[in-house]
Amino acid sequence: MSSPSANPKARIADHVTDDFARGRREGLRLALAVLAVEEEKWARQLGQSRSWRTNATREIRHKTLQVAQKRLQTALNRLQPASREVALDEIGSALAKLGL
Repeated sequence: MSSPSANPKARIADHVTDDFARGRREGLRLALAVLAVEEEKWARQLGQSRSWRTNATREIRHKTLQVAQKRLQTALNRLQPASREVALDEIGSALAKLGL
């Protein structure tokens, strides 16, 4: 019996699955970056208003962004490839696309 990797359709399916998983991880990394920027913005505004209600709202918003970042980081960690080399290659290619 032939191995699944010998089957061209199986190789294509594996490639599509890998591309999908890589895209999911890249999307989560992008979402984390956006949340980090937003969290930093709200961190600077904490306690700046004379209104206690505004300050309380800002604290809640800031905490919500921190929780969202933690949840996304957890999801990203669960989707990380088992091989460290694969993960480093993905990060390197993403940085290369950004020109960094």
